[in-house]
Amino acid sequence: MRSQENRLRELIDDGDTTIGTRLMSAWPGMVEVLGQTGVFDYVEFLGEYAPWDLHDLEHFGRASELAGLSSMMKIDAESRSFIAQRAMASGIENLLFADIYDADDARECVDAVRAAPDGQNGVRMDRRNGYVGGYASPADVVDICEDAVVAIMVEKAACVDDLEEILAVEGIDMVQFGPADYSLSIGEPGEMDGDRVVGAEEKTIETAIEMGVRPRAEINTPAEAEWYLDRGVTDFNLNTDVRILHSWWSEQGRELEELVR
Repeated sequence: MRSQENRLRELIDDGDTTIGTRLMSAWPGMVEVLGQTGVFDYVEFLGEYAPWDLHDLEHFGRASELAGLSSMMKIDAESRSFIAQRAMASGIENLLFADIYDADDARECVDAVRAAPDGQNGVRMDRRNGYVGGYASPADVVDICEDAVVAIMVEKAACVDDLEEILAVEGIDMVQFGPADYSLSIGEPGEMDGDRVVGAEEKTIETAIEMGVRPRAEINTPAEAEWYLDRGVTDFNLNTDVRILHSWWSEQGRELEELVR
C-alpha cells in the first residue's frame, strides 16, 4: 500500500496555501534537515540543473517520505516522459516540466504522468513504486498518478502568447513563470525587471487564476511574497540551496574577513 498521501495535492484540493523549497543537491540528508524544520510542505529537486542518476531519485523519494514531505522534481524538456515516469516510480510525487511552448507540449506532460488508459504511465513492478506489490498495488499506482500535481514552466514567448489554450489542457494544476528564460525568448536577456517581462508574469498569474490553475511564485526572501499576495498567489517556493549557501558564505565570510584581517 502507499506509504503516505501526497500532501501537496491535498493542500491544493483543499484550497490552502503551499510552501516549498528547492534543492540542487540530491543528498538525502538535506531532505531530512528540511523535514526537521517543520515548515515546508514539499521539497523540489532541480533535476533540470543538477547532476543525478536513477539511484539518486530513489534516495530522494525515500528521504522525502521519511521526512514527512511531499516531493517534486523539475525535469528537462528532452526525454521528459522517461524522466517523469522514472521519478514517479522512485517515489517522487509531483512534476514540474520545463520549456513548454504549446498545448501539445502540455498534453505530453500530463500524459506522461497519468496512468493508462487516459495517460501513458503504468505499473513497473521492478521499480520502487512496485517492488512486486510490497510498496504499491496496481490500483495504488493509478491513484498515485492521478494525485500527482502537474506543474509547467511559463518561460517562453510562445507559451505566454498561447497561454489560455495551454491552460485549457485538462490536468495542468500549477504554473511557474520563469523570468530569466522568458527574457531570453524575447531578445532581452537578463532584463527580468523590464516592463515586458513583468507584464508577462502578471498576465500569467491573472490568466491562471481565471482558469482555475494555481500560479506559484519562486522567491528568494519572504519579503518578496507581498507583491504576489496582492495578486492572489497562494503558492510559494522559497529559494534554492546553492543560492542560500552562497549568500551566507558571502555575508558571513566578509564579516569574518573584516574582523580578523
